[in-house]
Amino acid sequence: MFHLIFGLPCLYVIARVLWPLPWPFLLKACVAVLLLIASQYHLWSRLSSGSVFSPEFPRALVILFNWAFGAIFLLAALQLAVDVAALVSKLVPGGSWSQPVAWRYAEAALAMLLSAVAVQQAVRVPPLKDVTVEIDNLPAGFDGYTLLQLTDLHLSRLFPARWAREVVARSNALGVDLIVVTGDLIDGSLAARRADVEPLRDLRAPDGVWLIPGNHEYFFEYRAWMRHYSDLGMAVLANRHTVLRRGEDAVVLAGVTDLSASHSGQPAHDLDAALAGAPAGAPIVLLDHQPRDAARAAAKGVALQLSGHTHGGMIAGLDRLVARANGGFVSGAYAVGSMTLYVNNGTALWPGFALRLGPASELTRITLRAGVRPRAS
Repeated sequence: MFHLIFGLPCLYVIARVLWPLPWPFLLKACVAVLLLIASQYHLWSRLSSGSVFSPEFPRALVILFNWAFGAIFLLAALQLAVDVAALVSKLVPGGSWSQPVAWRYAEAALAMLLSAVAVQQAVRVPPLKDVTVEIDNLPAGFDGYTLLQLTDLHLSRLFPARWAREVVARSNALGVDLIVVTGDLIDGSLAARRADVEPLRDLRAPDGVWLIPGNHEYFFEYRAWMRHYSDLGMAVLANRHTVLRRGEDAVVLAGVTDLSASHSGQPAHDLDAALAGAPAGAPIVLLDHQPRDAARAAAKGVALQLSGHTHGGMIAGLDRLVARANGGFVSGAYAVGSMTLYVNNGTALWPGFALRLGPASELTRITLRAGVRPRAS
């Protein structure tokens, strides 16, 4: 069913864009076969590694597949818009509009260009984004405290060791007090990704590097990955917390497992366990990969929740659908009661749909400030 769904835009492109072209039948048939092959990228990924989430092709081929798949997806959307306009024109008295052949060529060229831009935006090392969050009753010792949020690294053939090394170098150069990673670090088995995650060993911050699992951790040897993250010097906050201190001042840093954890037979998402024993009155910063449970965190007194998972919606317009699947949250800062929720667009994204048009990837430096009401900018 998964592969059929992704094949539908391709069939639409073949029927409405390719077949009306004045080309020889054999040429159209050959192009149609190539389009069908490209549309089944996720099937080839599963055959290459046993999982649609971990394509084990050379990086250049993964990029090519994403470009071709993206071009099909975007061309289908463009053609659908043209077909709707043509249908409306025919319903208007006296209206009768047909699509010139030249428009089909123009649509195809535009879709291929947009897809190339989208892939380039997806695979780059992201730029820095500065965010300020005001927290009511933030202790004076933490006013101006900085943390770096990385999320959705999806280390893979598309985001390999050399990409990870550049992210680590840029992260360390920022000199933040704390680094947090809010899930989906990898796509692949430990054997396949060991070299790609090795650069994360060099992440440095005075208050350490802390992480939580995302939903993709549960697709690949969850327990082995949690042990390996610890071996790399990153502390795992799985339904627990730590206390950050500046003299007598304290801030609680808590983390939960992913909302999908119980489906894999692993410890379920448990906010109560994460907060149990936390010092009373200390502001709480919560790491939760998915943002859709934010209202519950706010009700528990969390001051700031940091999430990822949505990739910012990836493409303008598509972000509205992504928001609907995530409690209305998709990108940036939200006021949820007295809590600030920050949904990071992602340091990278899933290599099975590596396209960005609009929502940009980000290295997110967050500065905490004392204030009467939480907000972010």
